[in-house]
Amino acid sequence: MYNVHVNVQRTQVLVVGGGLVGLTAALVLRHHGVDVTLVERHRTCSPQPKARRLHFRSMEVFRELGLAPAVHEAARDLAGHDHMAVGRTLAEAERLPLWQPPGGPVPEVGPEPPCLVAQDVLEPVLRAAARDAGADVRFGTALTGFAQDADGVVADLGGRPLRAEYVVAADGARSGVRTALGIRRSGRGAVGEPAVSVYFRADLASVVRGREFNLCTIQHPEATGTLASVDGHSRWVFMAASGRTDRDWPAVLRTALGVAVPDLEVLSVLPWRAEMLVADRYSAGRVHLAGDAAHVMPPYAAMGANTGISDAHELGWKLAAVLSGDAAPALLDTYDAERRPAGWFAADQSARRADQMSGAAGDPGLAHPLVLVAGGFQYTDGALCHDGAPDPEPVGEFAPAGRVGTRVPHRWLDAARTRSTLDLAGPGWAVLVSGDPRPWERAAGGMAVQRLDADFLPDGTGLLLRPDDVVAWRGTDPEAPARVRRGILRAAPVSPAGPRVG
Repeated sequence: MYNVHVNVQRTQVLVVGGGLVGLTAALVLRHHGVDVTLVERHRTCSPQPKARRLHFRSMEVFRELGLAPAVHEAARDLAGHDHMAVGRTLAEAERLPLWQPPGGPVPEVGPEPPCLVAQDVLEPVLRAAARDAGADVRFGTALTGFAQDADGVVADLGGRPLRAEYVVAADGARSGVRTALGIRRSGRGAVGEPAVSVYFRADLASVVRGREFNLCTIQHPEATGTLASVDGHSRWVFMAASGRTDRDWPAVLRTALGVAVPDLEVLSVLPWRAEMLVADRYSAGRVHLAGDAAHVMPPYAAMGANTGISDAHELGWKLAAVLSGDAAPALLDTYDAERRPAGWFAADQSARRADQMSGAAGDPGLAHPLVLVAGGFQYTDGALCHDGAPDPEPVGEFAPAGRVGTRVPHRWLDAARTRSTLDLAGPGWAVLVSGDPRPWERAAGGMAVQRLDADFLPDGTGLLLRPDDVVAWRGTDPEAPARVRRGILRAAPVSPAGPRVG
């Protein structure tokens, strides 16, 4: 692609795309000590609010990165805006009670509460954090081409070559990288009817005071739609089921609001249509897809950005392990094996919720909401080792029990409630045990060992936790965790009884 005598800059990982997922990927990689360059063709972060809800699992990722306080601070304007509301107009709307799981109060799901924060508020926080962490962040820099060879990828950055050992493509739903790789997508395609999102400014603080909400369903026959809070007082998005962008939107908005709004200013009118599509491959050689480049889904479960953040969290530790020499390159094959089914699950569940909202008939087959927001999808193949027959994680109920392939259940480790089981792993591995920890400590091979008496962990049982908090093995043999970890990193078939199977 370039003459060998050309001075080519080098980096370990090139991240393409400076949105939420790309920035998170850069942060995770720097957390693991990887040299990272991030390029984004736009000069600034997104000017649109777009994604607004960060689920438990995403906040656990930011907690590991030391960024949870900064994210909560960025979300302060929408603190307490978790309710839904409904009414003929905003002025007439009534706030609905918060959702409660059947059979009792909401369980304590994780160490960090979820939050509402607009994407255009959060992205600059992550961009600054990535630079502070040592990532080479280049906005206003486009990837115009790339070529792979046995040793890496040479990227063309507008005439300037850069050689990377690996590429993370987080360049959005219209991913140029995915297109160049010839990776097709499968799924339902368009879901529901065309829609329009109208982003506008209006001082409505006095109108909503005491009735703060996340989403408000407006039922006026001439202005039916959903009103979303962006900052709770002056920035809003009105979503209407209409493919038309040429309506008199100021008039429609005033009808929907039901109050005089002299300062109303329409900032943008964007047509869109929900889609459910998942890439047929997440990896091609040394290039790996993440976020919307790998999966797009309807917004009604708020899973798009959250699923992408989990993509970045998993891919980050695997790339770091390979680049450090701790793992064989074949470990990266498990990224597709794990995250593509997870992406399909999230996209399918989002589409099912879209069907439910549209009144489609039939059994929606919905997963329990907490399964979605706490990363409850279970990996059944990949960087894992089952001691005996696999134990399936339920989807229709939230019942985490430390099963292999699932996120470790949250339990506080101290009376002050400052350390969680979710804090044990990352960036390293850890072993969680019930009963006498000494045999496990002697055999752990340098991994941290934590004793925990919990309902999901019988006496004498241990869990091997990967750097992404996923249970890689469960059993009663203190010698097994170090052996299983070595086998996983070699990407060789492993069993708790020995390094290879067959």
